[in-house]
Amino acid sequence: MSLGKQIRLNRIFGHETGRLCSLAVDHLVAYQAGLPEGLRNVPETINLLVKGKPDAVTMYKGMAQNAWGPHAGSIPLIITSIAFTLDDTIMHQMVRPHECIRLGADAISAAIALRSKREGDYMKMLATIVEEAAQYDLPVIAHIYPRDFSGEPKVVHDPENILWAVRCGIELGADVIKVPYTGDVQSFRAIVATSPVPVVAAGGPKTNTLLESLQFMHGAIEAGAHGATIGRNIWGAKDPLKALDAFKRVIHDRVAPEQAI
Repeated sequence: MSLGKQIRLNRIFGHETGRLCSLAVDHLVAYQAGLPEGLRNVPETINLLVKGKPDAVTMYKGMAQNAWGPHAGSIPLIITSIAFTLDDTIMHQMVRPHECIRLGADAISAAIALRSKREGDYMKMLATIVEEAAQYDLPVIAHIYPRDFSGEPKVVHDPENILWAVRCGIELGADVIKVPYTGDVQSFRAIVATSPVPVVAAGGPKTNTLLESLQFMHGAIEAGAHGATIGRNIWGAKDPLKALDAFKRVIHDRVAPEQAI
């Protein structure tokens, strides 16, 4: 690994545990109507949650340019590059690696979706980002989501599909791979063990309670995940700072979800 990439990854995984509790506010096309409360004023959400000191924050370039200045350098910044919808109506690369370098980012994230006729196109986008990012020693964090098209398109969590997602991230050269947790410690542990690069868990779908989302995360950490990137289950919580603190306790201190609350 190059020195530049190692420095940036060391900042992102800078906690003494070597695990990551990252906040995501990169939901550009996920809510084209009915923006949830936590994303209606993203600068306000960012200003609140940086007080809880997440290990990194992920956002699109426009929000970084206009809202990250007061916090620049205090927390690692990850810039999101790809926007897609579950039905593939939208699937485009919005940011190039050189833009991330200009913004001072520590990594570029590339979200891709699998299990459709466009699977190869997504893979090609990720491969291109890996190639371009290598010129700047910029780490690539791949967010990979397998889907089911038997009805309304949805993200799936079964072990076979998650194993495929991790394998795609490995083969395409990602430095960190984020995938949904299978919901089962044993199956996820077997998947994480196959990866020569860190695997982190997605924060999961919005849960009814904070305890439920923490139980989900506790299982992923027990299975060997190198942390998680969490969005709606933090900024969508009734008390986002309390939720962030609880996730940090589960991920870094490995306390039981009930104790974390």
